[in-house]
Amino acid sequence: MKPVVVSVTGAAGNIGYALLPRITNGDVFGPDTPVILKLVEIEPALKALEGTAMELYDCAPPLLHDVVCTADLEEGFGDADAVFLVGARPRGPGMERADLLRANGPIFTGQGEAIAKAAKKSVKAVVVGNPANTNCLIAQESAAKHGLGPEAFTAMTRLDHNRATSQLAAKAGARPGVVNNVIIWGNHSPTMVPDTEHATIGCQPAGKVIGDDAWLQGDFRKTVSTRGKAIIDARGKSSAKSAAHAALEHMSLWVRGTPAGNWTSMAVRSDGSYGAPEGIVTSFPCVCSGDGSYEIVQGLETSAWVKEQQQATWDELLKEREAVQDLL
Repeated sequence: MKPVVVSVTGAAGNIGYALLPRITNGDVFGPDTPVILKLVEIEPALKALEGTAMELYDCAPPLLHDVVCTADLEEGFGDADAVFLVGARPRGPGMERADLLRANGPIFTGQGEAIAKAAKKSVKAVVVGNPANTNCLIAQESAAKHGLGPEAFTAMTRLDHNRATSQLAAKAGARPGVVNNVIIWGNHSPTMVPDTEHATIGCQPAGKVIGDDAWLQGDFRKTVSTRGKAIIDARGKSSAKSAAHAALEHMSLWVRGTPAGNWTSMAVRSDGSYGAPEGIVTSFPCVCSGDGSYEIVQGLETSAWVKEQQQATWDELLKEREAVQDLL
């Protein structure tokens, strides 16, 4: 079988370290699909990246066809079928979210252009590096100037989706595997909206099983939307393992399809569905067909409470877009 070419930026970092072995074990493209990894880093990190590649080879994964380590974007994205945009500048002391957007904007401008020029036209790129939604928008706009459509780029909210699923399962005393169809609306930020109104737990409506609307609209939402900070506070490091796991799930579902009757949460270019402003990258419930395409789930009823929360997160995304307008 012809190898799939997978590019990963920030590949020497903690998320990359957790991500790469599972790609070579078939967790994304299946147990019979060999992969060529193209690992992209900034120049100062290339030595560490060589060590990462050495460890990959030492695992002797049966699906690993080749590893390329580079700081050159067009080489790193050359002929890519799938791209994980993990690398981004982290927020430093005293930085506001707008400062982080400005710092990361040029990175994703360059990456969007290079992907459009060098990757396959059927490429699927997931933005993991934060602020993921607006970084994704910047990459989309840059790529569009070179002929690659916005549907090639999505941002990851699967981590928030998984966090919501896990919290519901714990509250119900159930396994996460019996919780389906939670929704994350909006931004990957504390304004996100974890929506359980269409979720089920063991085929029963989640709200009926939980029986506590105050918890669902209060502690549940707060826990999901601030979970990343809580993990940093607890272990002194960011949530690399769960982020890597969610990125793998995001890409696998996009490539191989969502199970019948289920959806996932993905941040995609808004077409105005559910009243979201057009042209922002915002999380919706999405289904993936298995041929590399996705669609926003349509026709779901949303309560007045959800609508109010949606508007707040969309307003934040509009402000983020305005903050980087000169890069679009």
